[in-house]
Amino acid sequence: MKPLHFLDPNPEGRPAVLLLHGLGADASSWTLQMPALTEAGFRPIAPDVPGFGASPYDGHGWNIKRMAAEMADLLQRLGSVPAHVVGLSMGGIIAQQFALDTPALIRKLVLVSTFAVLLPDALNGWLYFLQRFILVNTLGLSVQAQTVARHIFPDPDKAPFREMLVDTISRADPRAYRRAMTCLGLFNSVHHLGEIKAPTLVVTGEEDSTVPPDRQYLLLKGIPDARQVRIPDAGHAAPIDQPEIFNRKLLEFLREE
Repeated sequence: MKPLHFLDPNPEGRPAVLLLHGLGADASSWTLQMPALTEAGFRPIAPDVPGFGASPYDGHGWNIKRMAAEMADLLQRLGSVPAHVVGLSMGGIIAQQFALDTPALIRKLVLVSTFAVLLPDALNGWLYFLQRFILVNTLGLSVQAQTVARHIFPDPDKAPFREMLVDTISRADPRAYRRAMTCLGLFNSVHHLGEIKAPTLVVTGEEDSTVPPDRQYLLLKGIPDARQVRIPDAGHAAPIDQPEIFNRKLLEFLREE
């Protein structure tokens, strides 16, 4: 895999906080968290996962395990291990794999708007993911981007974020996007959650309609001693919907001894 593009605004900070973005997004997803983490003395590192943002995809073997290994390699090359690992949606899946495969490299784990297995509880959930699968394989990423952005940022006051997400998804490598969708659909960590030993915080937007709160509860139930924070008036993009609350809860958890 070719070199990763990443944001590293405070290279002198310690310890590192690896920030992993969601499907179709890129490192800029964490723009509202970077200043808070930097001010608190941490080293936030936000990579573009291969095929997204400015990180190229070589066209061979995009899968969750490989992405987790890429992230571990990046942190080791930067001399920033062990690190806290924070993952949103797809990033939360990669973060789980990271914790399972390289436990010595992780301090704390924060899983945001993500899942152990993607099995929608209601028909409309199945229809939404089926629609996305059909769109990306027929009409392409630009149409898919419009559907996803409207779903994640439905409120008029979030129009700038909606437009940014449309642009970011549209620029993704279609091969990586399709492979990532397939991998997420097949992912199932339910029987391995008990192997995660890192202190874990599950962050849930109470209005998340992409991965409903009840689906996220499986993480809480399966990971030993995991805790959950539910953020009111936040959807799937909780770090953007309610950045002040999210940042406060994140920093409280990372600072705990």
